Amino acid sequence: MERSSVPDPQSPDYKTLLESTQAIPWKIDWSSMRFAYVGPQIEPLLGWTAESWVSVEDWATRIHPEDRERVVNFCVAQSKAGVDHEADYRALTRDGGYVWIRDVVHVLRNEAGEVDALIGFMFDISERKKTEEALISLQKQLEEMSFKDGLTNVANRRMFDAILEQEWSSAQRNRQPISVILVDIDYFKQYNDQYGHIQGDECLKQVAAALGGAATRAKDFFARFGGEEFVFILPDTEAAAANKIAERCRDAIFKLQLPHAGSSVSQILTISMGAGTVIPLRDDLPMDFVARVDRRLYRAKQYGRNRIAAAD
Repeated sequence: MERSSVPDPQSPDYKTLLESTQAIPWKIDWSSMRFAYVGPQIEPLLGWTAESWVSVEDWATRIHPEDRERVVNFCVAQSKAGVDHEADYRALTRDGGYVWIRDVVHVLRNEAGEVDALIGFMFDISERKKTEEALISLQKQLEEMSFKDGLTNVANRRMFDAILEQEWSSAQRNRQPISVILVDIDYFKQYNDQYGHIQGDECLKQVAAALGGAATRAKDFFARFGGEEFVFILPDTEAAAANKIAERCRDAIFKLQLPHAGSSVSQILTISMGAGTVIPLRDDLPMDFVARVDRRLYRAKQYGRNRIAAAD
Protein backbone atom coordinates (compact mmCIF):
# COMPACT_ATOMS: atom_id res chain seq x y z
CA MET A 1 0.00 0.00 0.00
CA GLU A 2 1.32 3.47 -0.86
CA ARG A 3 1.98 5.93 1.91
CA SER A 4 -0.41 8.46 0.39
CA SER A 5 -3.34 6.03 0.77
CA VAL A 6 -3.09 6.04 4.59
CA PRO A 7 -4.15 9.12 6.58
CA ASP A 8 -1.36 10.97 8.39
CA PRO A 9 -1.88 10.48 12.15
CA GLN A 10 -0.50 14.00 12.68
CA SER A 11 -3.15 15.71 10.53
CA PRO A 12 -5.52 17.66 12.83
CA ASP A 13 -8.75 15.88 11.95
CA TYR A 14 -7.29 12.40 11.96
CA LYS A 15 -5.33 13.11 15.15
CA THR A 16 -8.55 14.12 16.93
CA LEU A 17 -10.19 10.91 15.78
CA LEU A 18 -7.27 8.73 16.92
CA GLU A 19 -7.04 10.36 20.31
CA SER A 20 -10.73 9.71 20.97
CA THR A 21 -10.24 5.92 20.79
CA GLN A 22 -9.20 3.63 23.63
CA ALA A 23 -6.52 2.04 21.45
CA ILE A 24 -3.12 3.74 21.39
CA PRO A 25 -2.08 4.83 17.87
CA TRP A 26 1.56 5.20 16.91
CA LYS A 27 3.82 5.70 13.90
CA ILE A 28 7.52 4.87 13.40
CA ASP A 29 9.71 6.27 10.63
CA TRP A 30 11.56 3.26 9.20
CA SER A 31 14.75 5.02 8.11
CA SER A 32 15.41 6.64 11.51
CA MET A 33 13.64 4.04 13.68
CA ARG A 34 12.14 6.92 15.63
CA PHE A 35 8.56 7.53 16.68
CA ALA A 36 6.82 10.10 14.53
CA TYR A 37 3.76 9.92 16.73
CA VAL A 38 2.40 8.21 19.86
CA GLY A 39 -1.12 8.80 21.11
CA PRO A 40 -1.54 10.50 24.49
CA GLN A 41 -3.57 7.48 25.70
CA ILE A 42 -0.21 5.80 26.39
CA GLU A 43 0.36 7.75 29.61
CA PRO A 44 -2.85 6.80 31.50
CA LEU A 45 -2.25 3.14 30.58
CA LEU A 46 1.50 2.69 31.10
CA GLY A 47 2.59 5.83 32.93
CA TRP A 48 5.11 6.82 30.25
CA THR A 49 4.46 10.17 28.60
CA ALA A 50 3.98 10.23 24.84
CA GLU A 51 7.09 12.43 24.56
CA SER A 52 9.24 9.74 26.20
CA TRP A 53 8.68 7.37 23.27
CA VAL A 54 11.53 8.59 21.07
CA SER A 55 12.89 5.53 19.28
CA VAL A 56 12.21 1.80 18.89
CA GLU A 57 14.76 1.31 21.67
CA ASP A 58 12.26 2.88 24.09
CA TRP A 59 9.62 0.44 22.87
CA ALA A 60 11.94 -2.58 23.20
CA THR A 61 13.19 -1.73 26.70
CA ARG A 62 9.61 -1.30 27.89
CA ILE A 63 8.69 -4.88 27.02
CA HIS A 64 8.81 -7.45 29.81
CA PRO A 65 12.25 -9.19 29.77
CA GLU A 66 10.62 -12.59 29.34
CA ASP A 67 8.82 -11.42 26.19
CA ARG A 68 11.36 -8.98 24.79
CA GLU A 69 13.59 -11.11 22.57
CA ARG A 70 10.70 -13.08 21.09
CA VAL A 71 8.61 -10.02 20.29
CA VAL A 72 11.41 -7.78 19.02
CA ASN A 73 12.84 -10.47 16.74
CA PHE A 74 9.42 -11.32 15.35
CA CYS A 75 8.33 -7.73 14.74
CA VAL A 76 11.64 -6.70 13.14
CA ALA A 77 11.63 -9.74 10.83
CA GLN A 78 8.02 -9.16 9.78
CA SER A 79 8.59 -5.45 9.24
CA LYS A 80 11.69 -6.01 7.13
CA ALA A 81 9.69 -8.44 4.99
CA GLY A 82 6.96 -5.84 4.61
CA VAL A 83 4.36 -8.08 6.27
CA ASP A 84 1.55 -6.73 8.43
CA HIS A 85 1.55 -8.46 11.79
CA GLU A 86 0.47 -8.41 15.43
CA ALA A 87 2.08 -9.45 18.68
CA ASP A 88 0.92 -9.98 22.26
CA TYR A 89 3.33 -9.05 25.05
CA ARG A 90 3.59 -7.56 28.51
CA ALA A 91 4.45 -3.86 28.39
CA LEU A 92 6.24 -2.52 31.45
CA THR A 93 4.60 0.33 33.30
CA ARG A 94 6.52 3.24 34.77
CA ASP A 95 5.74 2.08 38.31
CA GLY A 96 7.24 -1.39 37.74
CA GLY A 97 4.13 -3.36 36.82
CA TYR A 98 3.04 -4.56 33.42
CA VAL A 99 0.02 -4.50 31.12
CA TRP A 100 -0.81 -7.06 28.47
CA ILE A 101 -0.71 -5.38 25.05
CA ARG A 102 -1.72 -6.51 21.58
CA ASP A 103 0.28 -4.51 19.03
CA VAL A 104 -1.27 -4.50 15.57
CA VAL A 105 1.21 -3.29 12.93
CA HIS A 106 0.70 -2.15 9.34
CA VAL A 107 3.71 -1.68 7.04
CA LEU A 108 3.70 1.38 4.75
CA ARG A 109 5.70 1.29 1.54
CA ASN A 110 6.92 4.12 -0.69
CA GLU A 111 6.43 4.30 -4.44
CA ALA A 112 9.49 2.11 -4.96
CA GLY A 113 7.92 -0.62 -2.83
CA GLU A 114 10.39 -0.15 0.00
CA VAL A 115 9.37 -0.03 3.67
CA ASP A 116 8.78 3.59 4.55
CA ALA A 117 7.02 3.55 7.93
CA LEU A 118 5.16 1.44 10.43
CA ILE A 119 1.83 2.47 11.85
CA GLY A 120 -0.18 0.60 14.42
CA PHE A 121 -2.39 0.41 17.45
CA MET A 122 -1.68 -0.87 20.93
CA PHE A 123 -4.68 -2.51 22.59
CA ASP A 124 -4.97 -3.22 26.31
CA ILE A 125 -5.86 -6.94 26.47
CA SER A 126 -5.18 -7.45 30.19
CA GLU A 127 -8.73 -8.49 31.03
CA ARG A 128 -8.77 -10.92 28.12
CA LYS A 129 -5.47 -12.42 29.28
CA LYS A 130 -6.78 -12.77 32.84
CA THR A 131 -9.78 -14.66 31.49
CA GLU A 132 -7.53 -16.86 29.33
CA GLU A 133 -5.21 -17.60 32.25
CA ALA A 134 -8.18 -18.42 34.48
CA LEU A 135 -9.54 -20.80 31.85
CA ILE A 136 -6.12 -22.45 31.41
CA SER A 137 -5.80 -22.85 35.18
CA LEU A 138 -9.30 -24.32 35.37
CA GLN A 139 -8.53 -26.70 32.51
CA LYS A 140 -5.36 -27.89 34.28
CA GLN A 141 -7.31 -28.42 37.48
CA LEU A 142 -9.94 -30.42 35.62
CA GLU A 143 -7.25 -32.49 33.91
CA GLU A 144 -5.58 -33.15 37.25
CA MET A 145 -8.91 -34.10 38.76
CA SER A 146 -9.66 -36.46 35.89
CA PHE A 147 -6.37 -38.29 36.46
CA LYS A 148 -6.32 -38.15 40.26
CA ASP A 149 -8.17 -40.23 42.80
CA GLY A 150 -10.36 -37.89 44.79
CA LEU A 151 -10.01 -39.73 48.09
CA THR A 152 -6.32 -40.71 48.29
CA ASN A 153 -4.94 -37.93 46.06
CA VAL A 154 -2.81 -40.39 44.07
CA ALA A 155 -3.20 -41.21 40.38
CA ASN A 156 -6.39 -43.03 39.42
CA ARG A 157 -7.21 -45.97 37.14
CA ARG A 158 -7.58 -43.71 34.11
CA MET A 159 -4.05 -42.41 34.59
CA PHE A 160 -2.79 -45.96 35.15
CA ASP A 161 -4.21 -47.09 31.80
CA ALA A 162 -2.54 -44.18 29.98
CA ILE A 163 0.86 -44.67 31.65
CA LEU A 164 0.78 -48.44 31.12
CA GLU A 165 0.23 -48.02 27.37
CA GLN A 166 3.09 -45.51 27.21
CA GLU A 167 5.57 -47.58 29.23
CA TRP A 168 4.55 -50.84 27.52
CA SER A 169 5.30 -49.35 24.09
CA SER A 170 8.65 -48.08 25.35
CA ALA A 171 9.55 -51.51 26.77
CA GLN A 172 8.63 -53.17 23.45
CA ARG A 173 10.76 -50.74 21.43
CA ASN A 174 13.78 -50.92 23.71
CA ARG A 175 13.49 -54.61 24.66
CA GLN A 176 13.52 -53.71 28.34
CA PRO A 177 11.70 -55.34 31.27
CA ILE A 178 8.65 -53.80 32.81
CA SER A 179 7.23 -54.87 36.17
CA VAL A 180 3.77 -54.44 37.69
CA ILE A 181 2.77 -54.94 41.32
CA LEU A 182 -0.88 -55.19 42.36
CA VAL A 183 -1.61 -54.52 46.05
CA ASP A 184 -4.78 -55.44 47.91
CA ILE A 185 -5.65 -54.59 51.53
CA ASP A 186 -6.47 -57.82 53.35
CA TYR A 187 -10.04 -58.15 54.60
CA PHE A 188 -10.92 -54.53 53.87
CA LYS A 189 -14.66 -55.24 53.86
CA GLN A 190 -14.31 -56.52 57.42
CA TYR A 191 -12.29 -53.40 58.27
CA ASN A 192 -15.18 -51.22 57.12
CA ASP A 193 -17.66 -53.39 59.01
CA GLN A 194 -15.57 -53.14 62.18
CA TYR A 195 -14.62 -49.45 62.12
CA GLY A 196 -17.07 -47.80 59.73
CA HIS A 197 -16.67 -46.31 56.26
CA ILE A 198 -15.29 -42.98 57.45
CA GLN A 199 -12.44 -44.74 59.20
CA GLY A 200 -12.15 -46.98 56.14
CA ASP A 201 -11.57 -43.92 53.95
CA GLU A 202 -8.93 -42.68 56.39
CA CYS A 203 -7.28 -46.11 56.21
CA LEU A 204 -7.13 -45.91 52.40
CA LYS A 205 -5.48 -42.49 52.63
CA GLN A 206 -2.83 -43.74 55.04
CA VAL A 207 -2.14 -46.86 53.00
CA ALA A 208 -1.82 -44.83 49.78
CA ALA A 209 0.64 -42.43 51.45
CA ALA A 210 2.72 -45.31 52.83
CA LEU A 211 2.80 -47.28 49.58
CA GLY A 212 3.58 -44.19 47.53
CA GLY A 213 7.01 -43.95 49.15
CA ALA A 214 7.99 -47.53 48.33
CA ALA A 215 9.14 -46.82 44.76
CA THR A 216 11.52 -43.89 44.68
CA ARG A 217 12.57 -43.39 41.04
CA ALA A 218 10.99 -40.55 39.10
CA LYS A 219 9.81 -42.93 36.37
CA ASP A 220 8.11 -45.34 38.80
CA PHE A 221 4.33 -44.93 38.82
CA PHE A 222 1.82 -45.57 41.61
CA ALA A 223 -1.97 -45.39 41.44
CA ARG A 224 -5.18 -46.49 43.06
CA PHE A 225 -6.40 -49.36 40.92
CA GLY A 226 -9.90 -49.39 42.40
CA GLY A 227 -11.58 -50.06 45.72
CA GLU A 228 -8.89 -51.23 48.15
CA GLU A 229 -6.42 -52.12 45.38
CA PHE A 230 -3.33 -50.16 44.38
CA VAL A 231 -0.84 -50.71 41.57
CA PHE A 232 2.76 -49.96 40.64
CA ILE A 233 4.22 -49.68 37.14
CA LEU A 234 8.00 -50.08 37.29
CA PRO A 235 9.71 -49.42 33.93
CA ASP A 236 13.10 -51.00 33.23
CA THR A 237 12.82 -53.12 36.38
CA GLU A 238 13.87 -56.76 36.73
CA ALA A 239 11.87 -59.23 38.81
CA ALA A 240 14.31 -59.17 41.74
CA ALA A 241 14.10 -55.39 42.02
CA ALA A 242 10.30 -55.50 41.79
CA ASN A 243 10.18 -58.05 44.61
CA LYS A 244 12.30 -55.76 46.79
CA ILE A 245 9.82 -52.95 46.22
CA ALA A 246 6.97 -55.31 47.11
CA GLU A 247 8.75 -56.21 50.37
CA ARG A 248 9.23 -52.52 51.02
CA CYS A 249 5.47 -52.10 50.66
CA ARG A 250 4.81 -54.76 53.30
CA ASP A 251 7.25 -53.08 55.66
CA ALA A 252 5.64 -49.67 55.11
CA ILE A 253 2.18 -51.02 55.96
CA PHE A 254 3.51 -52.93 58.97
CA LYS A 255 5.02 -49.72 60.33
CA LEU A 256 1.60 -48.04 60.20
CA GLN A 257 0.42 -50.49 62.92
CA LEU A 258 -3.22 -49.91 61.99
CA PRO A 259 -5.45 -52.10 64.20
CA HIS A 260 -7.60 -54.60 62.29
CA ALA A 261 -9.69 -56.67 64.70
CA GLY A 262 -11.71 -58.11 61.80
CA SER A 263 -8.71 -59.70 60.08
CA SER A 264 -8.16 -63.45 60.13
CA VAL A 265 -4.39 -63.18 59.59
CA SER A 266 -3.24 -60.40 61.93
CA GLN A 267 -4.41 -57.94 64.55
CA ILE A 268 -2.94 -55.14 62.43
CA LEU A 269 -3.64 -54.21 58.82
CA THR A 270 -1.82 -56.28 56.18
CA ILE A 271 -1.64 -56.43 52.40
CA SER A 272 -1.39 -59.12 49.73
CA MET A 273 0.45 -58.58 46.45
CA GLY A 274 0.86 -60.04 43.00
CA ALA A 275 4.00 -59.11 41.06
CA GLY A 276 5.15 -59.81 37.52
CA THR A 277 7.91 -58.88 35.12
CA VAL A 278 8.04 -59.21 31.35
CA ILE A 279 9.98 -58.03 28.31
CA PRO A 280 6.98 -57.54 26.03
CA LEU A 281 7.05 -58.88 22.50
CA ARG A 282 5.44 -57.13 19.57
CA ASP A 283 2.07 -58.91 19.82
CA ASP A 284 1.86 -58.91 23.63
CA LEU A 285 -0.95 -56.87 25.16
CA PRO A 286 -0.46 -54.91 28.40
CA MET A 287 -3.81 -55.82 29.94
CA ASP A 288 -3.14 -59.52 29.35
CA PHE A 289 -0.01 -59.09 31.45
CA VAL A 290 -1.93 -57.20 34.15
CA ALA A 291 -4.46 -60.04 34.19
CA ARG A 292 -1.62 -62.50 34.88
CA VAL A 293 -0.40 -60.33 37.75
CA ASP A 294 -3.96 -60.16 39.07
CA ARG A 295 -4.13 -63.95 39.11
CA ARG A 296 -0.98 -63.96 41.22
CA LEU A 297 -2.60 -61.52 43.62
CA TYR A 298 -5.58 -63.87 43.85
CA ARG A 299 -3.21 -66.75 44.60
CA ALA A 300 -1.56 -64.72 47.38
CA LYS A 301 -4.97 -64.27 48.97
CA GLN A 302 -5.90 -67.89 48.34
CA TYR A 303 -2.80 -69.14 50.16
CA GLY A 304 -3.29 -67.16 53.33
CA ARG A 305 -2.89 -63.42 52.47
CA ASN A 306 -0.25 -61.12 53.95
CA ARG A 307 2.20 -62.33 51.30
CA ILE A 308 3.61 -61.73 47.80
CA ALA A 309 2.95 -64.01 44.86
CA ALA A 310 5.58 -63.31 42.24
CA ALA A 311 5.76 -66.42 40.03
CA ASP A 312 3.37 -68.77 38.28
